[in-house]
Amino acid sequence: MTELIVAMSVLTLLMVSFAVALGAFSAVNHFYMSKQRCVAAAQAQLDSISATGKALDAEDLKRLWPKVELSIEKSQGTGQWQGLTLVRVKTKAKTCGRTVTVELARYMNGSPGQ
Repeated sequence: MTELIVAMSVLTLLMVSFAVALGAFSAVNHFYMSKQRCVAAAQAQLDSISATGKALDAEDLKRLWPKVELSIEKSQGTGQWQGLTLVRVKTKAKTCGRTVTVELARYMNGSPGQ
């Protein structure tokens, strides 16, 4: 009987440890998936501005990346980058009580539209 109780206790402890580890892995996975969504949205926005001169439509952004907030900042290049426009795209997403923030930037010829 003692062996049975010890075995059950050990199995219970292992199952609880596995459940805690699985929850932690799930949270990390959600964080990195949100980060990947932010990178994809920012990259798509920069590619659109670079290729067409216009940003993606807000409806398309919401449809493709529903939980990602996106903002665009433009400024003129300085120094060796004079004559180019610096386009910064900042993305934000919330997951598991944390906020994921990604910022990508690219210098572009001329004055890309929005």
